[in-house]
Amino acid sequence: MTSDILQDLQNSPSLFLVGADLTSESATKSIFGSAVERLGTVHALVVSHGLWIRDDVFLKDMPLERWKKTMDINLTSTFLVTREFLKGLEDAKARGEDPDKIDKASIVFVGSNGGRIGEAMHADYSAAKSAMMYGLTLSLKNEIVKIAPKGRVNCVAPAWVYTPMAADALKDPAIVYQSLATTPMKKFGDPFDIAAQIAILTSAKVSGHVTGQVAYVTGGMEGRLLNMKEDLQG
Repeated sequence: MTSDILQDLQNSPSLFLVGADLTSESATKSIFGSAVERLGTVHALVVSHGLWIRDDVFLKDMPLERWKKTMDINLTSTFLVTREFLKGLEDAKARGEDPDKIDKASIVFVGSNGGRIGEAMHADYSAAKSAMMYGLTLSLKNEIVKIAPKGRVNCVAPAWVYTPMAADALKDPAIVYQSLATTPMKKFGDPFDIAAQIAILTSAKVSGHVTGQVAYVTGGMEGRLLNMKEDLQG
C-alpha cells in the first residue's frame, strides 16, 4: 500500500488507522488496546499483511536470516494478531457484552496459491503461507467456537495480484508467461477481487455456515509451468 493511499485512508472519518510492527508482541497488544478504546470490541479480523522477498534463492543456499524474517512477518505475526483478537473476544464475553455480536466473530486470513502448489526458490514464503492456510486455519476453526459459538475462521488464497509488492516481478515476461500459461482466465487478479472475497467470508449473513475453508482467488490457475520449450530440448 502506497503512502498516498494511506494518507487518503487516514483522512477518512469512518476509519481508524494504527501502524505497528506486528512481529512485536507488545506492539500487537498496543494496537488492539487502541482499537478497543476507540471503537469497542473487535468482532472481525482480516490478516492481510505479508512479505514476499523478490530474490530467487534455492533452499540449500537460503540464509537463516531470510527464513526467519519471512516466518516472523508472515506466520509469527499472524499468531500474535490472532491471539490478541481471540483474547479480546474472551474479555468482552467476561464483561457481559452482547453475546450475539461475539458469537458471530470472524477471522479471514490472506494466504497464497503458493501455499498450495509451492514455489521453487521461495520455499520460505510457501511454507509460511501453507502453515497459515491449513494448520492454523483448520486448528482455529475448532478453537474459536469455544469463545464464540458461531465464530468462523477462513482463508482467501490469491495467485499473482497487481500490488506494489508484486509490481517488479510482474514486469518479468518469463514470470508472466509461466503463471498465465496455466490460468484459464489468462489474467492476474486485482486487489478488489481479493477484497470482495474477504467481505463475503467475513459476513455472517452470507457465509454463516462456512468455516475452515480456503477460497482460491486465482483465475483457475492449476499449477506452475515448470519447463519452457527450450528446457525440454536436447
